[in-house]
Amino acid sequence: MRRYDLVIFDFDGTLADSFPWFLATINGVADEFGFRRFDVARLDEIRSLSARELMARSGLRWWRVPAVAQHMRALMSAQIERIALFDGVAELLAQLAQDGVQLALVTSNSRANVERVLGPALLAQFRDVRCGAAVLGKRRKLRASLRACGVPAARALCVGDEIRDAEAARQAGIAFAGVAWGYTLPAALQPHTPLPLLQRPYALSALVLPP
Repeated sequence: MRRYDLVIFDFDGTLADSFPWFLATINGVADEFGFRRFDVARLDEIRSLSARELMARSGLRWWRVPAVAQHMRALMSAQIERIALFDGVAELLAQLAQDGVQLALVTSNSRANVERVLGPALLAQFRDVRCGAAVLGKRRKLRASLRACGVPAARALCVGDEIRDAEAARQAGIAFAGVAWGYTLPAALQPHTPLPLLQRPYALSALVLPP
């Protein structure tokens, strides 16, 4: 028997391995928009921060966040060949869909970027796809995804790699499973969910479809 009828995925750092691209790109964006550069020597510290903490430390003004996010999406689009799915993600999505689990996606990335990384076959596995979410505003889109899929919050699971994903899931009343391979360090993400972090994509199958 399924434990969850719907799994709502984040994209970057959860399905797509985009963190190396982010690191290679962010300081150029910082120079262009006038916020502090990331000190790669302090990467573990940076990866332990929430999105709010990271923005505060960088000196990025809140009103500039949408413009920065849009610029990052455009840069990724121009270099999309550098972004690939994590190993095992394609197999995981196919398995969950085959077993009758509804799949949804809520991301601040663009629809075009998502489509190009997932490809048409995998994208077709998703019942609901919501792109362009505010960097700190996923709660509404999560609730909209529940309504679109006709699944109550108690029967849904949100899967993501950042503290903001966990916070949005909690605000929407949805259980959250964090992944250990994304942007946020596992030690910083684990306190935000009672569920053990997923160490590999296939581990999600056992959580959603217990033996």
